[in-house]
Amino acid sequence: MPCGGEFGRFLIAGGINTCLTYLLYLSLLPVLSYMVAYAVSYIAGIVVSYLLNAGFVFRQSLSCAHLVRFPMVYVVPYVIGSGMLWVLVDGGGVRRELAMIVVIAVSVPLTFVLSRYVLKRWAKG
Repeated sequence: MPCGGEFGRFLIAGGINTCLTYLLYLSLLPVLSYMVAYAVSYIAGIVVSYLLNAGFVFRQSLSCAHLVRFPMVYVVPYVIGSGMLWVLVDGGGVRRELAMIVVIAVSVPLTFVLSRYVLKRWAKG
């Protein structure tokens, strides 16, 4: 798997996006519940992800129409991630900060596949 290919660029963009959204999540924890902090940081991450994935990873043109449809990619990973977060924190007693790292690790491959499919499909038609 070449580091300069789509997946390599996806990892770089994802690393940037993950760091930004994780820092936002941590900064919101003192004032919001962990589930609300997750939702807010997730939404912010979708916007950053679209910009990075379309422009840098998959080298597709940015458009308002794609930006509006792009969050559909994140519905499944969000549902899985929020469920995992709740199970880890409330069910497993894992610290909120650490549980989020587990959620991120699980959601990255799924997000790559969905993002690639949707962005490439939109570019064709």
